[in-house]
Amino acid sequence: METELKDIYLKAFRTMLTSRLFDKKAMKLIKQGKSFFFISGAGHEAPQVAFGMFYNSKNDFAFPYYRDIAFNLSVGVTPYDLFLSLLGKKDDYFSGGRQLPTHYGAKHLNIVSQSSSTGMQYLQAVGVAHSIKFKGDKGVVYVSGGEGSTSEGEFFEAVNWASREKVPVVFVIENNNYAISVPFEKQGGAKNVGLLDHFAGYENLLKLKCDGTDFIESLQVMEVAYKHALEVGEPVIVEANVVRLESHSSSDDQRKYRPIEELYEQQEKDPIKILQEYLEHCEIVTHEEIQKIYNQIEDEIDEAAEKALIALDPEPESAIKYVFDENPPKLNFREPKYLSENKIVMVDAINHALKEELDKNSSVLVFGEDVEDDKGGVFTATKGLSTKFGTNRVFNSPLAEASIVGTAIGMALNGLKPVVEIQFGDYIWTAYMQIRNELSTFRYRSNNHWPSPVVIRTPVGGYIHGGLCHSQNIEAFFTHIPGIYIVYPSNAEDAKGLLKTAIRLNDPVLFLEHKGLYRNALASTLEPDDEYLIPFGKAKIVKEGSDLTIITYGLMVYEVIKAAEKFINQGFTIEIIDLRTLVPLDFDAIEKSIKKTNKVLIIHEDTLFSGFGGEISAQISEKLFENLDAPVLRVGAKDTPIPYAPNLENFILPSRKDIETKIEYLLKY
Repeated sequence: METELKDIYLKAFRTMLTSRLFDKKAMKLIKQGKSFFFISGAGHEAPQVAFGMFYNSKNDFAFPYYRDIAFNLSVGVTPYDLFLSLLGKKDDYFSGGRQLPTHYGAKHLNIVSQSSSTGMQYLQAVGVAHSIKFKGDKGVVYVSGGEGSTSEGEFFEAVNWASREKVPVVFVIENNNYAISVPFEKQGGAKNVGLLDHFAGYENLLKLKCDGTDFIESLQVMEVAYKHALEVGEPVIVEANVVRLESHSSSDDQRKYRPIEELYEQQEKDPIKILQEYLEHCEIVTHEEIQKIYNQIEDEIDEAAEKALIALDPEPESAIKYVFDENPPKLNFREPKYLSENKIVMVDAINHALKEELDKNSSVLVFGEDVEDDKGGVFTATKGLSTKFGTNRVFNSPLAEASIVGTAIGMALNGLKPVVEIQFGDYIWTAYMQIRNELSTFRYRSNNHWPSPVVIRTPVGGYIHGGLCHSQNIEAFFTHIPGIYIVYPSNAEDAKGLLKTAIRLNDPVLFLEHKGLYRNALASTLEPDDEYLIPFGKAKIVKEGSDLTIITYGLMVYEVIKAAEKFINQGFTIEIIDLRTLVPLDFDAIEKSIKKTNKVLIIHEDTLFSGFGGEISAQISEKLFENLDAPVLRVGAKDTPIPYAPNLENFILPSRKDIETKIEYLLKY
């Protein structure tokens, strides 16, 4: 046998054994009460180390799932690093103690921060691979998961996108036959077919399989997979059949649901045992040398653990850091310079903002359902953009909202600036996991190493006879999520200035556009120039007054203006605040106004119960109670879905009469 091959096998054995002994030490620390949770990788080591042999941390990216201890060790993570994470220490560079153990992330090794959400990593990995292809770089994206995660819709969406776009990603499915306690054969309805058979029609997808208990076979297969992705630039899926030698996690006991005979049989398939027997049989090492290696690694593991145990804990105050970018780009905020004396409608202002930012920044991509010409979006917000900038920068996605957001996250992780469109806010919910558990947490959970500044545009709101699923107001669901800005313009000038700011910031933004304002003459304005930016967290005083403060946003701004006219004509002065951004909230503007008027009315189109107005009301009550001469009142929709028939819709949504009634009550109070 060649010396080089012997060295590879011996190196692999050492890495696999290091992973296994780390496993054992981690479980011992948990039993001692020094850590609280752990997921073993025992039995999965061979395919992980095999792929790690080819991984290039300068050009490649990795999305390793929680059992990938051996993969991490094979590409440069040390046992000390793993112990820092296990113990939640300050210098844990995976997350700074923010995430559970076995949630990896190392910027210097291009290991992307991973979360606990099963299967969410696949789409993000495809997004990174898409970005590699877009940039013309040479690299491969490794993404792994257990066979249980292939039941997630996002897995199939990811394979679909990767095959459609022909991007260099390798899906490694480590099939140990158990999703916690559920056997593989009970996870799906297809009978007498394997995992790879589901993708028989995917011509651009190379499908491989290996015995994941055999390192040598795993190495041969992973070499084919890696080289195909790197040289051909197309996706690969590898099913590695492995064994799970330990329970699902430190919180599980597999003896409750696995036959004892099966557990004994699994021990005979231990990949470390199999590789050790091969090394001894081929006389690469002797049994005595194996024992020396074992003792040496065990000492190294113990030393790393002791060092980590005395390492500093994170400061409690550090827990609030890095929700958002703490060193944002310095933007030039100034008064607008208008391009002409002609007014522009809001949807065209949005279109022009996208066009200008695509022109200024070659990393900006725009995609979503039906955004390409000749359609140009269902509301024409993207009309003309694919014609001007090409379909590699402005392109149609599959009809899959999770795919849109998940791949956008991956693209942003590799330096692109995706501005994606969810065709209707009512259909954003299939992407909610990607937004709530992934997009909004990336900066925080990676301790500021992996920002993901995606901009999500979506039309919202009623008054258009759209029925239950084309009229929803979604802002309150998202204002409750730390780590994402929420923007809600009411006119063309603000829409353009705020959207351009969103694209230039380095944090995620949800940009809400009311459908009823797209071509509404009331929302049309003069068009500001291409460098007009509006700071987030700066409300607009639409009308000044001293008798009553009204706080609102979106389409309601115009209903408030009309309702207020009745009382202004009677001699009252009413101050109207258009929030423009909900996160961050400009409470300074609210405070200044209430200290002048001493009365406040909050109005939004969303349902009254748990609407965003409730948060504003609570803050006013807490901070400005002594300044109030009347109760804080709200106007919102009735707590029902929004029906289609005009008379039903009008009954549910806030009316001008509703607003006038509350204004009159407060002015007389």
